[in-house]
Amino acid sequence: MPRNRSSRRLAADAALLAVAVAFALPLAWVALSSVDPHAGLRVGLPDGLTLDHFEAILTPDITYTPLLNSLILCGGGTALTVACAALAAYPLSRFPSRLNRPFLLTILFATSLPITAIMVPVYALFVRVNLIDTLQGTVFFFAASQLPFAIWLMKNFMDGVPKELEEAAWTDGASSLQSLVRIVLPLMGPGVAVVTVFSFVMMWGNFFVPFMLLLTPDRMPASVSINDFFGNRGMVAYGQLAAFSVVYSTPVLLLYVLVARRLGGGFALGGAVKG
Repeated sequence: MPRNRSSRRLAADAALLAVAVAFALPLAWVALSSVDPHAGLRVGLPDGLTLDHFEAILTPDITYTPLLNSLILCGGGTALTVACAALAAYPLSRFPSRLNRPFLLTILFATSLPITAIMVPVYALFVRVNLIDTLQGTVFFFAASQLPFAIWLMKNFMDGVPKELEEAAWTDGASSLQSLVRIVLPLMGPGVAVVTVFSFVMMWGNFFVPFMLLLTPDRMPASVSINDFFGNRGMVAYGQLAAFSVVYSTPVLLLYVLVARRLGGGFALGGAVKG
């Protein structure tokens, strides 16, 4: 028995190590190729170090404008998603009804729809309402596409906040909206952080939606402009592509660092309703 357990543990460790290596190799290639003067497809230590790739991409047309567009699209879409998810999850969490479960199952089904299946009618609708090639229209679609799963997450976290705390606020004259904003959301900070990070990351890496809904090159986000590094006839500027990838990943890493404390926190409300 001890030998079987040790062999199983070794097999599990080997499998986890293989998965870790599979994820680490692309990251290592990006980090090393961004400073390699002879960057290619192989992963290895560079012969020398250079910052020429970063100097080549750090221009308004290549990096600054696409990153600004990405921040506008993803920041606006994330804020709209979190606000709408909180307002939708609150009645689902606080007011039980026979329609809650069918509604949740319906929006869960909406998350399983492939984006390519709905882009044709969405494109036709955006043309009809004059939202095509507009940042605000893309923000609305970003928020709508992430909203179903955000509602699920927000509702599950909201269930962990004791209702007795809201009832005490209602006794003092607070409305449902005031109790949501001043009591529920601050106490479920980790849940709000999870929804924020998840929504922002999913929007940040989305290529297909802005590629279809935006037509003007000056409005393209970084997730679309990164395609410019792939030239014709298989020519790729690997060093510049890696440098752009490093810069492109920085906002997501900064967002995670900013909310890491909230993600690691707990509700700790066990004693809040005692006494």
